[in-house]
Parts: sequence; structure tokens; C-alpha cells
Amino acid sequence: MLFQPMAVFLQVQILMKNFYVFTFGAIFLLAGFQSVHAQKGIFSREVKMQNIIYFNPEVFPDIDEIKEPTYSAFYSAISEQTGPFRNYKILRVDSYIPYDSVDVESIKEYCKNNNAQLAIVPKVKYFKVGLGKYVFSNQVIISMKLYDSLGNFITETDYDTYKKNARILGSAENSIKIGTTGAMTNMGKTLRKSKSYNLSVADN
Repeated sequence: MLFQPMAVFLQVQILMKNFYVFTFGAIFLLAGFQSVHAQKGIFSREVKMQNIIYFNPEVFPDIDEIKEPTYSAFYSAISEQTGPFRNYKILRVDSYIPYDSVDVESIKEYCKNNNAQLAIVPKVKYFKVGLGKYVFSNQVIISMKLYDSLGNFITETDYDTYKKNARILGSAENSIKIGTTGAMTNMGKTLRKSKSYNLSVADN
């Protein structure tokens, strides 16, 4: 009679041991599925990452001394990753394309060589103050044209810092940053209303 309780006790221990083994095995299995799922999610986000080319802005008037400061202020605003292309990888092309006579073949070639899906052709126009030789105000007009990798024109926008806020004070550099951000915001609004371009692609 002493062996029967002992046998029952051993059976309970065996059952409990099997239960713990099964439970821990299930937990590790679920953890593995979650890890694989997370890795797939990361991979999907990486696949969705796309590239956008920014050419140097055409600067008006065509004066060499003001080009580098203009480029610096323009790309400083672009690097803040605002607007409709904030999730795109920025690719800078250290040359400009004339804004009013865009070479579509060049855009296609640059996009192909850099695996870029979109390209932006910008222009920065300074206001002239006074007569004779150029004396610049701190106000600018930022213009942008957007093309796809096949050279198709998508949309165009501009931002006039003077018209948007006649009382704005500060340097021309600050105006370029404000104008660039404003132009990108305007482009985003236009694309959201567009039936020919899916903005969700840019937002992914």
C-alpha cells in the first residue's frame, strides 16, 4: 500500500515536467515566429525606401559669388526631410539644369544611373533692389519642377517669400530655407489632389 501514493506522486511529477517542457517550447516557438515577422517587416520597409534626385538650383541672377551660399541654404532646408518626400533618400547632383528648358534625357540618365524614382529641378530667384548693378534684397522666389524616372513631368510649384509675408526679416539664407520648405509644402498639397500621381508612394 505504500507504493501506490509514491506511484501517483511520480506520475504527477512526470505530467508536470511534460507540461513545463511543452509550455516553454511553445513560448520559444512563438518568439521565433515574432522575430521572423519583425525581420520581414524591416525588410519590407527597406524595400520601400526610394531615392529622389535634387539638382543644384539654377540661380538668378547668374553671379558666381552667390551660388555656393545659395546651394548651402537650399540643401540645408532639404535635409530637414519635410514635405511629401520625407522618407526618400536624398541624392544631390552637383550641377544644375536650366529651369525653363529642362533636358528630359539628362533627368532620365541621372535617375537610371542613381536608381532614383523621382527628380526635382529647382530655381532660386533673388529680388533686385535699386537701379544699375544688382543689389539684393533678402527675399527670394523658390521654384521647383518634379519629374519621374522616365522623364515625365509631374507637377510644378513656387514660393514667393515676399508675397507670403511682406514683413519677414532676416538674411537671404533664412529666406531660401523658408522658401524651400514652403515650396515643398505646396508641392505636397498639389500631389495629394493629383489623380495622376499616388502620393502614398512617397509617404511609405
